Amino acid sequence: MGAAIGQSLPVALGVMISPLPIVAVVLMLSSARAKVNAFAFLLGWFVAITAVAMVVALAAGSAAPDEEDPAGWTGWLKIVLGLALLVVALRQWRGRPRPGIEAPTPKWMAAVETFTPVKATGLAVLLGGVNPKNLLLTVSGGATIAAAAPDDTSAVVVASIVFAVVACIGVAAPIAIYLATGDRAAVLLDELKAWLIEHNAIVMAVLLLVIGVKLIGDGISVV
Repeated sequence: MGAAIGQSLPVALGVMISPLPIVAVVLMLSSARAKVNAFAFLLGWFVAITAVAMVVALAAGSAAPDEEDPAGWTGWLKIVLGLALLVVALRQWRGRPRPGIEAPTPKWMAAVETFTPVKATGLAVLLGGVNPKNLLLTVSGGATIAAAAPDDTSAVVVASIVFAVVACIGVAAPIAIYLATGDRAAVLLDELKAWLIEHNAIVMAVLLLVIGVKLIGDGISVV
């Protein structure tokens, strides 16, 4: 269990500092339903990350041949996922805003302030379980858990929950700031939102590059 948690933590950190979910929470905290929507989003984010990581880990573990050490196939799986992350990282880097050009704001952000709790939860599920960049990171986390805890369902379940908890820290941080400082948090959160939108592509490119290289290295070491 310890190995599954420890080896998946670097990937969980990548999910944790993914900019767009943090921006979504910041926007919700400036809406009329600030607390309700923010906590609904946090819950949806946790459930989506937990579900994807756990399903991937359990499916990968059950797909391993009984007569073969699973390290070999999980090594190839990590290499494939690592290469996919590098491709996405390259696309993010090439699509980054050029100096002097304002980063485009995703269209869904304009409607966040009018969201209901149900819509906030749905957005969290979409960003955590459907958005390609976050989905690829979470799938990588699930594959890492499966490789570290083959044939150990309880370890997979616990490691997946820990993975999701760590991945939620970034989304939970603006909520903690809001609850701790109240109205004084508005300026800080607004500056955080602007910075994350402007540097989203660069942050994601670096994250995906680092995690992709790590996965490829881990995969090569066991193939």
